[in-house]
Amino acid sequence: MHTYGTQTGQSTVEYALVLLGAAAVALALVAWVTRSDAVGRLFDAVVGRILERAG
Repeated sequence: MHTYGTQTGQSTVEYALVLLGAAAVALALVAWVTRSDAVGRLFDAVVGRILERAG
């Protein structure tokens, strides 16, 4: 009995599901960041610290 083909197909499906889950998390993160202006605040904080240390 050959189970190699079944195992390969199952691995492919599991891999696809993991990729779909990761894509869903990434989309949710992007949606949150664009609504909350978190990137702008983070950039301002980083630039502020750089200017404090330089000045």
